[in-house]
Amino acid sequence: MNEPDVIDEMLGDGAGPKKEVTIAVVGLSENPGKPSHYVSEYMQRHGYRIYPVNPSIEKVLGERSYRSLAELPVKPDVVNVFRVPSQIPAIVDEMLTLGLKNLWVQQGIVHMEAAERAEQGGIRVVMDRCIMVEHRRRGARSSG
Repeated sequence: MNEPDVIDEMLGDGAGPKKEVTIAVVGLSENPGKPSHYVSEYMQRHGYRIYPVNPSIEKVLGERSYRSLAELPVKPDVVNVFRVPSQIPAIVDEMLTLGLKNLWVQQGIVHMEAAERAEQGGIRVVMDRCIMVEHRRRGARSSG
């Protein structure tokens, strides 16, 4: 877990052509003061396509919000999670069912059993790290 090359690949910094990286953000809040909002806004400003997953809101950051990962119109490159640790196993189950391959669990959120089950199912996991911090640290591509 947390290998630099896995982080680079999830952020779209791996070898190969640059493409728009899609990020499903589970738990994206409408509140600009919440990390899920400002981190997602930052990623959006840097060329990432954000797909909010929050059943309690209709739209955020100019994007339609979806009730679940299964409702998304695309298979996102990364599932970025801003939920309490107890909800991680259900998210892993949904990812396994849908064949999603990259799970990023934000800083301060840890569920080792769910991470192990995800990895056993072929999902790459980054846990307890902030995607915005890692993007900044790498001086990653910027389109804005």
